[in-house]
Amino acid sequence: MDIRKLRYFITIVEERKISAAAEKLHISQPPLSQHLKAMEDELGTQLIERNGKLLEVTEAGKALYKYALQMTQLLEEAKIEVREVGNGVSGQLTLGINTFSAFGLRELLHEFQNKYPKVTYKIHQNESSHLCQLVRDRIVELAIIRLPLELQDFSVIHLHSEPFYYMTSNIKQTFNREITLADIQNDPLILPSTEGLGVHYMILEAFSKAQLRPRIVAECSDISLLLDLVTSGFGAAIVPETVIKQCKNDNIHCFKINDTELAASAGLIWMKNHYLSKTAQNFIDLLTEYKNS
Repeated sequence: MDIRKLRYFITIVEERKISAAAEKLHISQPPLSQHLKAMEDELGTQLIERNGKLLEVTEAGKALYKYALQMTQLLEEAKIEVREVGNGVSGQLTLGINTFSAFGLRELLHEFQNKYPKVTYKIHQNESSHLCQLVRDRIVELAIIRLPLELQDFSVIHLHSEPFYYMTSNIKQTFNREITLADIQNDPLILPSTEGLGVHYMILEAFSKAQLRPRIVAECSDISLLLDLVTSGFGAAIVPETVIKQCKNDNIHCFKINDTELAASAGLIWMKNHYLSKTAQNFIDLLTEYKNS
């Protein structure tokens, strides 16, 4: 028994005449009668009985009719969903984000949701190097990461570059709007990353190029905790501008670091020469449009 025979059976039940069903299906009556007989033989029970000029459905036939409707409906829904997923109208967007690179993502996702309301989302937050591995492992298709990193395996769209800021709750410090690394090298500093990762390396490299030795008291890649530590006076922090835009605490004072060596870039990555879902392609298109607007 296949889906074609189930459709034949549904039409026979609904038309209540072999002739009418055959006309609706655009086939001749003898083959349709043979299909009905084959189904009854396969199931070992009578499905249809004659009652005058019309056909009546047996109890077994009613049971088959119920499931036939469900199966044909499921098949049609499957076709529609597959087409929509193939077109990126529905499906799932799997996206990795680095905490320091997420500014503006909320607005972008809202716009994407308005354009593709049937799409669902799986969003992973992690350090950039780990996000690269998630893309390699196909756990996420796309990731927004902090550059620079080794990206030979990936296609990359550079999103933006941004300066770093000095954050402190110490109101006794008197700086102009912009400062240098030399101004803060002796302050207790919290780095917004951990050793071996991009932002951590970038900050220390900038101090090294300026021939300065910073006083590092902590490393913390959790933004909420970092802000709490700064607010409590545990230490000051050097963070990308993205973090400043997320910070709503009036007790934290921020000063732009004007050293030209210290600037950070963010990028969107995906695997080269690998299948990319239409949903992911649509997100790349929207992000590119968003970036160029």
